[in-house]
Amino acid sequence: MCLAVPGKVLDIEEREGTRMATVDFGGVVKEVCLEYVPDLEVGEYAIVHVGFALQRLDEESARKTLALFEELGLLQEEFGDPWEAAAAPPEGEERGAGAATGAGAGVRGAPAAAVGDGAQEAGR
Repeated sequence: MCLAVPGKVLDIEEREGTRMATVDFGGVVKEVCLEYVPDLEVGEYAIVHVGFALQRLDEESARKTLALFEELGLLQEEFGDPWEAAAAPPEGEERGAGAATGAGAGVRGAPAAAVGDGAQEAGR
């Protein structure tokens, strides 16, 4: 899921003709393009979606939204480590419990032959 998340502008600089900012999203700091909100200044808040600041936001609204996102676990979902998330077992399953190995590993509910090289299913 991609969210539009409020963040606080920490600094602004121009890079190769593009106005860019370092933005703090409740502890997670990312680079953001300011071309859609060119008059945004350091210390102000903006709604950011896929790396672009879309509109200015007042501090109170930004803080409330960040607190709600944090409470719902959406900040971790949006900014968490994708490698960590990919390695985590599916919700409700323990790592190692019935883990598949071999040709069919990683494809839920599919027999190994269905995802192998085709030789197994044809009996060759």
